[in-house]
Amino acid sequence: MARLTARRALFAVPVLLVVTFGVFAVAAASPFDPVKAYAGTAALGADQETLDRLRDNLGVDRPFAVRWWDWLTSALGGDFGRSTVMRQPVAEVIGERLVWSALLCAVAFAVAVLLGTVLGVLAARRPGSLLDRTVTSLAYSLEAAPVFWIALLAIWLFALNLDVLPAGGLTDTGSEHVTAGQVASHLVLPAGVLAVSQLPWFTLYVRQGVGDALAEDPVRGARSRGLSERTVLLGHALRSGLLPVLTLIGSRVPELITGALLVESVFSWPGIAAATVEAATAVDFPLLAALTTLATAAVLAGNLLADLLYGLIDPRVKLNEM
Repeated sequence: MARLTARRALFAVPVLLVVTFGVFAVAAASPFDPVKAYAGTAALGADQETLDRLRDNLGVDRPFAVRWWDWLTSALGGDFGRSTVMRQPVAEVIGERLVWSALLCAVAFAVAVLLGTVLGVLAARRPGSLLDRTVTSLAYSLEAAPVFWIALLAIWLFALNLDVLPAGGLTDTGSEHVTAGQVASHLVLPAGVLAVSQLPWFTLYVRQGVGDALAEDPVRGARSRGLSERTVLLGHALRSGLLPVLTLIGSRVPELITGALLVESVFSWPGIAAATVEAATAVDFPLLAALTTLATAAVLAGNLLADLLYGLIDPRVKLNEM
């Protein structure tokens, strides 16, 4: 396990270097003017000399490779620069918002995995039954639905029509303190929507994996020995059927991050979505590079976690050979 982790960490270094360099290159080619974004409405009445002086102070006229190298050397020392659009250090921008994004993603991912496993097992027990057809049809329908459409539909139903859940934000309007109860109630809709967007994949993978396992000789042998259906299903078929799901965990991380950005924007959740959008439109080089590095590291960590879980559960897989 330690050797696999070390190899993946070494592999992550060039990947992160290429990704951050690409961010600076793409941002440099962007049609957005970072100086006008930084100055805001004041740029409308400013003369060219003032804008040029501001451009020089921000250093945006330097080659993007030079800006990338300066940012990289500073980041290695723990200084990720200062966000021009947020007017505060990048580390503070991310630190203030990352905890809420992590909470949203963790809750949604856990719900999607648990609920998808339950629905997949129920559907696989009796292939072709009414329950199986209902679950698979619903999964395929949700798979094709955009996450922002699901979010808007959830707001219309639960916040506007039924008025049982808040439509957005982190706390109630006018509240001066952040309480656990308010956060929990405001988390239900965005986490539920994000979980629903990930649910079809886990449901279909579990259904297929458990269905294939139930048709294998070891499971048939367990049934012939007189073991109960619950023991056969949970003790034999489910363990074998969950193996493909482990590989799915790592591959779903990029879409989970993308979905979280959309969900946060719709529900005004105070995560990194707003910072990402503002950094992109304002060509905020330091903040863009830091957020992209964070997202890339999360994807690499998800892939590593999937491989580790696969190796721990399946004795046929040797971690030292991966």
